[in-house]
Amino acid sequence: MTAPVRRAGVFAALCTLSLVVPLFGPRVGAAVAGSVLLGAYVVTGGPLFDLLAYPGDYEDARLYGVITFVLAGVALGLMATAASMPQTVFVGTLLLVGYGNLGEQLVRLRTDDAIVRVTGFCLTGVAAAVAGQVATHTLIATTAPSAIPTLVFLAASGALLGALLRDVLLRSDDPIVVLTVGLLLWLLAELGPAVATGEIAIALAVTIAFGYASYALETASIAGMLTGVLLGLVTIVLGSYSWFVVLISFFAIGGLSTKFRYDRKQTLGVAEDNNGARGSGNVLGNAAVALVAVLGYAASDAGFLPHEPELFLFAFAGSIATAMSDTLSSEIGSVFERPRLITTLEPVEPGTDGGVTWQGELAGLVGATVVAGLAYGLFPEIELVGAAVIVAAGLVGMTVDSLLGATLEGPVLGNQGVNFLATLSGALVCALLVLSFAVLG
Repeated sequence: MTAPVRRAGVFAALCTLSLVVPLFGPRVGAAVAGSVLLGAYVVTGGPLFDLLAYPGDYEDARLYGVITFVLAGVALGLMATAASMPQTVFVGTLLLVGYGNLGEQLVRLRTDDAIVRVTGFCLTGVAAAVAGQVATHTLIATTAPSAIPTLVFLAASGALLGALLRDVLLRSDDPIVVLTVGLLLWLLAELGPAVATGEIAIALAVTIAFGYASYALETASIAGMLTGVLLGLVTIVLGSYSWFVVLISFFAIGGLSTKFRYDRKQTLGVAEDNNGARGSGNVLGNAAVALVAVLGYAASDAGFLPHEPELFLFAFAGSIATAMSDTLSSEIGSVFERPRLITTLEPVEPGTDGGVTWQGELAGLVGATVVAGLAYGLFPEIELVGAAVIVAAGLVGMTVDSLLGATLEGPVLGNQGVNFLATLSGALVCALLVLSFAVLG
């Protein structure tokens, strides 16, 4: 057994101590955490230090990895005892990260395949998180069999986010993973999604299948795949399959558009890196606003926000229409020479930020129309006028993207920041236009 596996096993055991809180109460839990912190502080060498130390801990002869991990757990514990975070989320988060890491390290003994390692983390983490949540429910006498699918949804969402963060961060950054996963699960738990067993099983199967297909087709990296699966799962559970169809249409069509005349794009120097596979930054830049709209819809439906869920639906559609329109405009328009800068209409080199072509603008119009058509067909509350508003919002967002590219991209904003602001503008325009029509009508 290698040192990383042994260390992961000890960390998993430490995470299991989180069950002390629902079993004996917060005071005993605080005493246990304090004892672990004291022990980690005084151990500066020897076999125990070698067992627990990350490579960076040797420089200062201090178990900073253990100390920061326990402090992250203490922070979650305070949220669970002094705030409204459910104890199930506190325990589930720590077990998810601790045992997920152990599962990944065990898989590493057999293979270095990245997908298999991620799968090991997710499966082990989900199993541990569900078991921990069920145990906590039992200890605090709130067990409800109907809650199991919801616990699986929370565990799967946390595992996907944890795997994503671990893919882009260092292994010693697990305290950040713990806090981020805990906050996400707290938010999702507060929204109180009602999930049936069949629904969560189908949702997981569908999103994982689409995610793996995007990776296999090289339209998404591992981080991009994990981000897409997480967004898809949350969209299905908090929205519906209709919301998911609109979302996945962008990922599918937009991802394939990166392959459109890829050799030509390479010749012109405008091809996406990594053979066109989109990473987590690209996915979030284009879909973060849509995710917020889904969360807003669920919060409105749960009574946390003014009860206007339709506005969030239109904001969602407007942001996706923008993302689709902008992606098709860029990926198709970039293969044509003699683009013109949108601010001055002067000819510029292909790939210049803010450069547009009539072919790209036409492709953008088609993209926005596709999203509007799907929304019109899937949502009874969206009529022809609403579909036209979605098309208009997509075109406005696409234009905002080009304007930001010509003026602010580079010195002020990165590409993902431009995408985020463009989709935000599309969402706001769509919601405001619908609200204006409602007031005038």
